[in-house]
Amino acid sequence: MQRLVRSAARRSLAGFLSTSATKRLRTSVMAASNTKKIGTHSGTFHCDEALGCFLLHQTKEFAGADVVRTRDPELLKTLDVIIDVGGEYDAGNNRFDHHQKGFEEVFGSGFDKIKLSSAGLVYKHFGREIVESVMGADSAKEDVEAVYLHVYKSFMQCIDAVDNGVNQYDTTSPPLYTNNTHLSARVGYLNPDWYETSSDEELMARFKTAMALTGSEFMEALHHAIKSWLPARSYVLKDLKERLAVDPSGHIMKLSSFVPWKSHVYELEAELGIQGDDANVKYVVYEDDRDGSWRIQAVGVAPGGFTSRKPLPEAWRGLRDGALSEACGVPDCVFVHASGFIGGNKRMEGALEMARKALQQS
Repeated sequence: MQRLVRSAARRSLAGFLSTSATKRLRTSVMAASNTKKIGTHSGTFHCDEALGCFLLHQTKEFAGADVVRTRDPELLKTLDVIIDVGGEYDAGNNRFDHHQKGFEEVFGSGFDKIKLSSAGLVYKHFGREIVESVMGADSAKEDVEAVYLHVYKSFMQCIDAVDNGVNQYDTTSPPLYTNNTHLSARVGYLNPDWYETSSDEELMARFKTAMALTGSEFMEALHHAIKSWLPARSYVLKDLKERLAVDPSGHIMKLSSFVPWKSHVYELEAELGIQGDDANVKYVVYEDDRDGSWRIQAVGVAPGGFTSRKPLPEAWRGLRDGALSEACGVPDCVFVHASGFIGGNKRMEGALEMARKALQQS
């Protein structure tokens, strides 16, 4: 499959097949063992319906179901679930199209700016079942919900946005570069080019490859959320709740074990109602497992930004070792970055003292 993707990635998007109403209605079936049938449109395929079909195959009801690719309205009526075709969104009857006039469905749970694609619709209604089936039926409901929402935020939302033509940033300026390496683009490259065979059989074979590609990346995202993101979140939640024992100001959090913490801090502060400059965390102190020294890192104003809520004092910035210890009055200092976003001390107590002294400076 990887060889096919790499080979297809060299092709131009200009030759995508069109499926206008004047052309013959095409129907092809990916046979499986279940008597249920999943319907989607024939012709050129996209990331959202390929992923949507994969997701349906992960559910108890539609595992092993046949996939039927057609635009024949009479045939579509006979199918058990339809995605990305049919002009209807009716979850109760398993109809999941998003192209019809008046469609405004969003994911909810705080994700209310981007309309759903067919994959997003399937995930909204079947995602919890899929997440729970991978995590195990004995998983805590709050953990299943946390992973369900995180996978939408970190993976599914992008699929919805690209399919609906939503820009990543609010700007009228042209992009400085083009990114044709994202999942939706790679699925697009799997379609036959203008000079290649585009029979129903060939399109179905390529659609199966697209399902496998989108499905493998979805499962990678889900497994990462379960095995890495969720455990890290539990550590950060514990340390955030215990921050007052580290310093009564509540502005310093010490990690009991180093884990990826940055995105968790913002989300958990919001969940716990830790809001505003008087309450939020300014510095995170943690051990550098490479050499056993300790780091003090300023929390950014926003995720992914370079501006800190409270950078380390300007008088410390760019200094190292003895000169830094003399400037801040704390022994065993190692460095403070020139921008003030991070510093180091040989000891935990030293890093905490640097944080407390930094809090006292305006």
